[in-house]
This record gives sequence, structure tokens and C-alpha cells, in this order.
Amino acid sequence: MKIAVTINEGPYQHQASDSAYLFCKAALEKGHEIRRVFFYNDGVNNASSLTEPPQDDRNIVARWSKLAEDHKLDLVVCVAAALRRGIRDENLAAGFRISGLGQLVEAGIEADRLVTFGD
Repeated sequence: MKIAVTINEGPYQHQASDSAYLFCKAALEKGHEIRRVFFYNDGVNNASSLTEPPQDDRNIVARWSKLAEDHKLDLVVCVAAALRRGIRDENLAAGFRISGLGQLVEAGIEADRLVTFGD
């Protein structure tokens, strides 16, 4: 099954990013294809290379980067939402790219399911 994922919440204010990460990891382990992960609204904060969690906390941004590297995932950050929050190409974490809402529409069309995490 081809799955597209949307994340609308930041990495440390809401459980959405953790849940989406675990969902993607489990889906990949079961042999499903993650067509694209689209970060929208406050979800774009998952892509910031400026995030520095305490050593005893999970590094959500690094988790996404590693998952993208290991499985060749397409992690897309909404350009308008990113710019509103001061996120630009130069401070994106590894594996993320900035693009427009058309990428979300395309992923929804190409996927069998579109799963959204967060409000």
C-alpha cells in the first residue's frame, strides 16, 4: 500500500510527530511504501536543524532525518508555513526539502491512503 502522511504539529508541543514517526516506521517494516511525508502548519518545526533537545530527551528531528536516509523518504516542508516560522533552506535538517502545497495534493492523489497527524 502507498501511504502519504501529513504532520500539522511541532515536535515537542504535541504527540503528533512522535505518533507519525512510529506509524511510518511500522508501515515501512510491514512492507508498505511511504509516498511522502508533508509537514504543514507548526509541523514544519520538525524540519529545523536549530532544534537542540536536552541529551536525555528524544531528538525528533534527527529521527526523521535518519528514517529518511534509511528508507529514501521524501520529507517535504510547506514553504509558506516554513517562512512564517523563520525556517529556510539554510536551516533545514538533513533529508528535508521545502516545496509547496502541490506536493501534498500530488501525494494524496498518488497514495492509497493519506494519514494526518495533528489538528
